Amino acid sequence: MLLVIDTGNTTTVVGIFDGDNLIAQWRLSSILHTPDELGVYFTTLLATKNISPSQITGAAFASVVPSLDFSIKEAIKNYFHVKPLQVNGLTDTGMKIGYNNPSEVGADRIVDAVAGREKYGAPLIVVDYGTAITFDIVTEDGSYLPGGIAPGLNSGINALFSKAAKLPQVELKIPKSVIAKSTEEAIQSGIIFGTAGLTDHMVELISKELGYEKIKVVATGGHAELMAKAARSIDCVDSWLMLDGLKIIYERLKK
Repeated sequence: MLLVIDTGNTTTVVGIFDGDNLIAQWRLSSILHTPDELGVYFTTLLATKNISPSQITGAAFASVVPSLDFSIKEAIKNYFHVKPLQVNGLTDTGMKIGYNNPSEVGADRIVDAVAGREKYGAPLIVVDYGTAITFDIVTEDGSYLPGGIAPGLNSGINALFSKAAKLPQVELKIPKSVIAKSTEEAIQSGIIFGTAGLTDHMVELISKELGYEKIKVVATGGHAELMAKAARSIDCVDSWLMLDGLKIIYERLKK
């Protein structure tokens, strides 16, 4: 079995592959832990699915939180007795990176693009709705181009809440109409429909700049399903795309 971990600024996603099958996945908060705390955390998660640490024969992870990298590596080595593969901008993923300095590209973006190309072909745009919203482009020849980065939905709400004294925290859900009848609906309308407009316009600009009449758009990340209901340009949702990408890269390097 393969253990895969994607550590983001807000959320950490953990998955277990048994061969080609993703048999377990969890979406957790990214909080600073010691190696032992993480080791106990991971083994407890596996125990809920009746998976023992001895069944794990490999591990791969990607992280955009450098302060957690050491703890993750040590936890995997000490509790699963395997050496984990850490994916970053310099990892040989088999994908050409169209960036002046590949080491600057977030590992999560590359992993999304590798999985997207493998599962959906090219050209392709992967929109990842997390702490930030990222637009990752796979060109017709299979190369990677990093598109724009925008604030995520929760980041936008938290900014409003912290900077505007009278604005409340609200649940992220699609309001009944764009024209709101309450402050809560007004925030929901602005954040969700505004982000949908951002998504659609970015896809339009990317397609125009690359000269593509039509380009497939895959949404992933914690708010992908919500945004797929609001943005016209999204073709499909793949919430666990990152886990597939880590598996694909791990198997490529293992060979």
